[in-house]
Amino acid sequence: MIFDRIKVGGISLNNKIVVSAMCQYSAKNGCPTEWHYSHLGNLAASGAAMLTIESTAVNLSGRITHADLCLKTKKQFLEMKKLFLFLKKISDIPICLQIAHAGRKGSSHIPWVKKNTALKKNESSWKTFSASKIRKDKGWPVPEELSQKQIKNIVKDFSHTIKLAKKIGFESIEIHMAHGYLLHQFLSPISNKRNDIFGGNFENRIRFPKLILERAKKIWPKNRILGTRITASDHLPGGIDIKEAIKFIKQIKKIGFNYVCVSSGGILTKTNLNPNKKAFRLKMAERIKKETKILVRASGNFNHPELLKKIIGKKIDFVALGRPFLNNPRWIFNNFKIKNIPKQISRGFKR
Repeated sequence: MIFDRIKVGGISLNNKIVVSAMCQYSAKNGCPTEWHYSHLGNLAASGAAMLTIESTAVNLSGRITHADLCLKTKKQFLEMKKLFLFLKKISDIPICLQIAHAGRKGSSHIPWVKKNTALKKNESSWKTFSASKIRKDKGWPVPEELSQKQIKNIVKDFSHTIKLAKKIGFESIEIHMAHGYLLHQFLSPISNKRNDIFGGNFENRIRFPKLILERAKKIWPKNRILGTRITASDHLPGGIDIKEAIKFIKQIKKIGFNYVCVSSGGILTKTNLNPNKKAFRLKMAERIKKETKILVRASGNFNHPELLKKIIGKKIDFVALGRPFLNNPRWIFNNFKIKNIPKQISRGFKR
């Protein structure tokens, strides 16, 4: 079942395991560096059905750190295209670009320098924006509340990045609306306290994300894959819950998206989420699949081959793995008996 093909949008994937987007914090002026070539080149030959390039900002203020990827300028477009063409020489699997804006979680330190810490003014920080003037955490600056004009400009920035991704040739894009990024900040009642058409009730809170999703649908070719990563729960009182998530996902499906990747948490650093629990988002993903009928990709500690054999194609449609591939880019070849191992490395696996 895992290694049966699955049709997602206009593309047939050769199995049901996808490399998740993983921020590497190694970009320079928004452009990929040698590290991206090494890291992604290795994962392109991992045996996964699709490779997702890390969260890529639609403008420089939308980055988490100074070392995040961005796709807006001509230079960034040319460097991203070089990386894409390089990866295509290694493997013919589809390549997905995750597209995002960090909002209030931007202007921060690289995690291994100072984890969950905002840059100070003398560290080349930049002004951050959010749905409301609410800090990400203690010690973080108060973000500027986006005006309706600024919201329209960010919709244009997303559209521009999507058009560039289309021009480069990416087979898939994934709009990031989880993990405390800007669109999640608008969706969550915890971070969105606005009194205008972009805040308050459910319909108002989804309005800004929907504008971007609708624009993406108009731009993106039907013969490719259009997906989004969503938050199924904030795991906090007063936040997004599974019922509200399902309500939104039904609208995402109606817009015409091909899949949702189910995530959760992230609107605040401390939540009631236990990320060490095996497949901790499985029940939410299963319920979403059952109630919305959209293709569901799950994420969150699915590093268990025997479990995947039982749930893929039944409880969920496919899965995204991140850390297992960071630890071992040959994770699939080590855990499953498959024939199509690249010849260059096949002698490393006894069959």
